[in-house]
Amino acid sequence: MELIVARHREDLVKARGEGAVALVPTMGALHEGHRSLIRLARERADHVVVSVFVNPLQFGPNEDFSRYPRTFDADLEVCRAEGVDVVFAPSAEDMYRPDRQVSVNAGHMGTVVEGASRPGHFDGVLTVVLKLFNLVRPDVAVFGQKDAQQLALIRRMVADLDLPVEIVGAPTVREPDGLALSSRNRYLSGDERTVALALSRALRAGAAESVPSAILATARSVLDAAGDRLDLDYLVLVDPATFAQARETHAGPAVLAVAARVGTTRLIDNVVLTLTPA
Repeated sequence: MELIVARHREDLVKARGEGAVALVPTMGALHEGHRSLIRLARERADHVVVSVFVNPLQFGPNEDFSRYPRTFDADLEVCRAEGVDVVFAPSAEDMYRPDRQVSVNAGHMGTVVEGASRPGHFDGVLTVVLKLFNLVRPDVAVFGQKDAQQLALIRRMVADLDLPVEIVGAPTVREPDGLALSSRNRYLSGDERTVALALSRALRAGAAESVPSAILATARSVLDAAGDRLDLDYLVLVDPATFAQARETHAGPAVLAVAARVGTTRLIDNVVLTLTPA
């Protein structure tokens, strides 16, 4: 089947085929991590829709919306190679009415950890995801674990609003040296990329410990060793369902998450752990 590119909501309605539909929401600049999401979506449904939309609502006033990489022609080639059925690539004007008033509030979980550093970010994320769900009407939607708090909030939105969508989380894809794949990695110089490897090293080191205080202390020591070329935003160990800080007695799944700026590039990463009672 030939790849269909839908630019407007009316085009999307016409393009949606019969059978189960899986949606992979992206902001474009597709890489191997996105390919893994598309492949997982293909396993779950008859048709795969990939959205390519750099969502202005999730960028703060001093963030990189204007310079976020836009590589639409290359993205289409990736989608063709992966057997995507429809690429939905709307304009901001088509997605958001000029007199728009209603948006999604991410609640308390949207104000902690990543949300504390980027106020309003998750309101923008959930608003665009809900709109995509309403437009595409997918049976399944696939998101990457690298954006762990985003994934948790989307699951919460689906549960709280009774949305008929199955949310599938896909493992983080990494370079051979451990750096988590990100569209923003292309901003890094060679030296900055070397510094950025401290994030994944810190997560691996922390994951080797067994209690929250030791996990955080060990991971922090690796980050501190990177010196002032790495500007740490946060390092936290949290409950993956609520993103509340894990207590010393925490047992069960936990997420060790980090965000830092290397040069002008802000990077995030995380690893999922399972803690057992002492």
